[in-house]
Amino acid sequence: MSQEYNKDIVNITTLINEQTFSRYHWLVLFFCFSILALDGFDTAAIGYVAPALVAQWGVSKPALAPVLSSALFGLAFGAMAAGPSADRFGRKNVLIVSTIIFAVFSGLTAYATGVASLSVLRFLTGLGLGAAMPNAVTLIAELAPAKRRSFVMNAVYVGFPLGAAAGGFVSAGVIPHYGWQGVFILGCLLPLLLLPFMARFLPESVSYMAAKQYPIEKIKAVLERICGQDLSHVKQCVIGDAPAKGKVEKSALGLILSKSFLLTTLMLWVTYFMGLLIFYLLTNWMPLMMKDSGFSTEKAALLTALFPLGGGIGTLVSGVMMDKFNPSRVLSMVYVFAAVLLIAVGQSMGNIVQFAVLIFLAGVMVTGAQASLPALAAPLYPTHSRATGIAWMLGVGRFGGIVGALLGGVLLGMKLPFSLTLSLLAVPAALAMLALWTLSVKTGRASVAEKGNVPSLNAAE
Repeated sequence: MSQEYNKDIVNITTLINEQTFSRYHWLVLFFCFSILALDGFDTAAIGYVAPALVAQWGVSKPALAPVLSSALFGLAFGAMAAGPSADRFGRKNVLIVSTIIFAVFSGLTAYATGVASLSVLRFLTGLGLGAAMPNAVTLIAELAPAKRRSFVMNAVYVGFPLGAAAGGFVSAGVIPHYGWQGVFILGCLLPLLLLPFMARFLPESVSYMAAKQYPIEKIKAVLERICGQDLSHVKQCVIGDAPAKGKVEKSALGLILSKSFLLTTLMLWVTYFMGLLIFYLLTNWMPLMMKDSGFSTEKAALLTALFPLGGGIGTLVSGVMMDKFNPSRVLSMVYVFAAVLLIAVGQSMGNIVQFAVLIFLAGVMVTGAQASLPALAAPLYPTHSRATGIAWMLGVGRFGGIVGALLGGVLLGMKLPFSLTLSLLAVPAALAMLALWTLSVKTGRASVAEKGNVPSLNAAE
């Protein structure tokens, strides 16, 4: 038994970092993974049902641009509001409320009667979706041991691309029998079934509880399940990145925008923006682009699903590499490969097998790198601003998804060749690579090696 457990005062950061990955960790991972899978399913669903909407409502394809982008506006605003809310009210509380919101409005989406009502309902659904993701990844980040944190966070985040991919396969089976409405009804029922179990078994972050001075017994109850030790003798719990005594603490948002953190914050925003521009342009518009190229609705949905599906593998591999090497440099190289593969996909449409393989590999790189960014961001911010740092990265980055959704409509209206559209997407991939490389130069290997603490080059002012 570590001597740390025999003291009256326990450092939560040290205790958690000393643990192996326990069954309790797996339980938390399951809940957080499930939320992100449902998030990915619902977020990508509108792209898969778009061809059915065009056929049933008789609207032009570019006319769907507001529908495809409205959820992304909701995602952006939901994430930006959820970060400060979670740093104030708790990760678990905001996560549960946000899940209720996206479940209810996903169900109501099935009753939309036109582009206007569908756009409003997708925006409201997006508020819940956007708030859920940053809190799920922040919660697992603050409970996972440092030596496996990047992999664990990526294992959670892989739920998003897998959920998005599942949306393609589910849509291909559901739409012919139950219409496009069946996809959104399913997106309502699944999170509602999960909610009671989350409320009962999902813990609050112990770092958050300590920072907010929760009763010591509540903190110890979670810590005992994590470490499997009796902590009844402990009188006080502290966190490793707590502000020094007597130091005036900035607001969470003020800290991530302060001089010490500003470059880090901006580079994370640029990277997430560019990655989502690529992701949402392809997942929202690729089914229609493929249909224009001669594919059936079902085959277009299945081929498009390969893109986020590839991200599942990419996210796990990136997590392993990020735990071993400089995370920023790992992801910057991933975006180099992404740019090359996006160009290659556009040149392979004549060979369906090669086309499918390259779509999958492009997804491994693009979606894998994108899904790894919360794991990169989490250790760069201290506890009292971590949820805000991650949430604002996700929120500001969502505007990249909005640009991608709108840009896809413009490119489709211009009737550009699919190959040229894919080649143009190599540009934002290159910009994401440059932003990550800049971040790696600033932080250096030493500043990200100490997971769970504020990096030395990013010390709070």
